[in-house]
Amino acid sequence: MCSRIWAFSFAFFFFLRAQSGQRPAPGDCTFFTRKEILRLFYRYRDLAPQLVPLDYTDKPAVTLPYELIASMPELKDNPFRQRIAEVFSEHGDGNMTLDNFLDMFSVLSEMAPRDLKAYYAFKIYDFNNDDYICKSDLEKTVNKLTRNELTPEEVSLVCEKVIYEADVDNDGKLSLEDFQHMIIRAPDFLSTFHIRI
Repeated sequence: MCSRIWAFSFAFFFFLRAQSGQRPAPGDCTFFTRKEILRLFYRYRDLAPQLVPLDYTDKPAVTLPYELIASMPELKDNPFRQRIAEVFSEHGDGNMTLDNFLDMFSVLSEMAPRDLKAYYAFKIYDFNNDDYICKSDLEKTVNKLTRNELTPEEVSLVCEKVIYEADVDNDGKLSLEDFQHMIIRAPDFLSTFHIRI
């Protein structure tokens, strides 16, 4: 009974928003069906049922802390879980609203296009948030991917090779365009940069 009431409230909220001419919130525009959005809402709510109300008609200001987001099975073993949460969170702190949560799952879904995935992968690997992936960003990325099993010399060699191969404009760092060009040559990118719901 509660799920039917919530589902109606959820649908009615989006109907009212559309009728009022308000710009859609980020969570309104996903690659999910209504059923999948409801499933994700319940996943979000299950992380903190005491904080997340069943009725979202008034769009409550609920934000779940990073620690709860990071504990999800889909993220808990991912070496980039903190960066993923930071990139998709509203304030860059890893704490997530329902819209942030839906956005994250939408971009990481199998239905999201390659360009969108590449954009967010770039943001995740851009640790210093300067809109470039520099050698320092690459070192952090390689260390996370290898779980710090390479020597500093090996990490440096890998990073130099990546920059040499992918840096189209030879400025010593990767722009979004450089990164997207590199991703085109990675056939397994789409199959690895996703989370199933």
